[in-house]
Amino acid sequence: MTTPESKSQRAYAFIRARIDDGRYVPGYRLVLGSIAGELGVSVVPVREAIRRLEAEGLVTFERNVGAQVALIKETEYLHTMQTLALVEGSATALSAPTLTADQLARARAVNERMRRTLDDFDPHRFTELNLEFHAVLFEECPNPHILDLVHRGWNRMKVLRDSSFSFVPGRAHESVAEHERILELIEAGAPALDIELAARAHRTATLDAVLAYQAEQKHPATA
Repeated sequence: MTTPESKSQRAYAFIRARIDDGRYVPGYRLVLGSIAGELGVSVVPVREAIRRLEAEGLVTFERNVGAQVALIKETEYLHTMQTLALVEGSATALSAPTLTADQLARARAVNERMRRTLDDFDPHRFTELNLEFHAVLFEECPNPHILDLVHRGWNRMKVLRDSSFSFVPGRAHESVAEHERILELIEAGAPALDIELAARAHRTATLDAVLAYQAEQKHPATA
């Protein structure tokens, strides 16, 4: 027999999984009746699950609006992405002279896998591949302090949101093209500063796309 507690836990797992994989994007309204219908339960365990998610900061509740998936905390996201742009750009530039043809081929193969995911887009998988691609380019950084800051930045991003690309999917297409440009600069033996600035601009372009999305959610255009 299913207990009320297990129903609530099931509702929690159901909603949390959809937030994590990007099906419920930031700003998505959580309609209790609809979710309850999908699960075959009353709205009571769904309401309990939403309260738990609200306590975890993943869901917000506003009067006359209801429950919705929490928008990213702009300040935290902004600061993390700005810092990551700086340190990852530096780490990539410092790694560039030591990267072998095999490593660059591996990075390009990962980027090609990212390109193939665009037709049937899975933001969670795309983000996994994105880290795999960038790791090839920055892990050879000879400065352990900079490399530690890069790892901290990526870990912080995982806490803030599983995938930025879940709510700015159009950015994924641009990202793949920018990856190719960074690889071309490294292969051509471009100056370290050019590589660093390209890697930095790549990161800040995603930040700009996310902040633009946030602004639209806060101030939707009126007809």
